[in-house]
Amino acid sequence: MLLFSGLSGGGWRLAMGVLMVGAMSLGALASPATYIINPGDILRIDVWNEADLSREVLVRPDGYITFPMVGDVKTAHSTPAQVGHAISSALGQYMNETPPVVVSLVSTNGNKIYVIGKVNEPGEFLITGNTDVMQALALAGGLNAFAKENSIVILRRRADGTQVAIPFQYEKVKEGKQLESNIILDSRDVIVVP
Repeated sequence: MLLFSGLSGGGWRLAMGVLMVGAMSLGALASPATYIINPGDILRIDVWNEADLSREVLVRPDGYITFPMVGDVKTAHSTPAQVGHAISSALGQYMNETPPVVVSLVSTNGNKIYVIGKVNEPGEFLITGNTDVMQALALAGGLNAFAKENSIVILRRRADGTQVAIPFQYEKVKEGKQLESNIILDSRDVIVVP
């Protein structure tokens, strides 16, 4: 806050813009993919010069959050930057100027994958970075002796609600073949090991 104390008029907007671009650049360096918000995540929302509006919010199971003066805000299939823009635009209808809004992740509790079937430790797993199929199977303790290595499928729900089954041949990948099938998992993917 002290950095901006001598700024007036458009100066603070310029300084804030520089900080936001810098933060976005650091985020881009830290992660090659942009994080998509999931139900169960906790977001920190900071509204510039409006301490009473800044807060942490939980993303509901329906993919929405509730924010003062704005009401329900859809976060499903959105990045933190997109949610910040939506809140900023909505608040601009009630304020003299559209305030800058920064949305950051406090917790990614909604970023989960599931492994079921013939693995040693089936269950749900919280993932904090890019996780491929082999890594997910390792999290589940590996395949048990009765698993059908070449019949594994990844169930993925698309944004439109439809579901697809992606085949995965464990035996080929462990031999160093068909490595392109060892895909990075999306949040809520289910690996089925028959």
